[in-house]
Amino acid sequence: MRKHGKEKRRVWRKLHLAIDDSTHEVISAVVSLASVGDNEALPTLLNPLRRKIAQVSADGAYDTKDCHQVLKKKGIKPTIPPRSNAGYWEDGHPRNAAVSALKSGNLANWKREEGYHQRSLSETGMSRYKTLISPQLILRDYDAQVGEALANVKAINKVIRLGMPVSYRVD
Repeated sequence: MRKHGKEKRRVWRKLHLAIDDSTHEVISAVVSLASVGDNEALPTLLNPLRRKIAQVSADGAYDTKDCHQVLKKKGIKPTIPPRSNAGYWEDGHPRNAAVSALKSGNLANWKREEGYHQRSLSETGMSRYKTLISPQLILRDYDAQVGEALANVKAINKVIRLGMPVSYRVD
């Protein structure tokens, strides 16, 4: 785009995934327009789920009061690092511990203790999607693109159910 300018028909879509940390399967997927923020997609991602979710690990884009409210309402532990200029919220809010860790320079310890690095599973899931399927959608109509992306997610889940590699740490 930098070299040749903006294409007439190119419209970006975002794929938001929720990954089960034990099976690595996609448990929920949402396709949105590029103008929709990640934090706006969280309720749409979580609301249809009928399973019990213990924890959500997400990046700083989800550090909003709305996201924390949705997670609290569903009884889900939020593991979301605060933004660099974050302030404290009301007393007793779980986010305040992360803000304290940020201000004291111990955010890395907080992330390790809270299990924040499980978030990398969603990055792996997105990489798996782009590598095995494609980073591009073929269809032009928005509704058709949503169906295409969700069908691709189902295909990825079938591949995962066939077998995941077993990895172990070598010291």
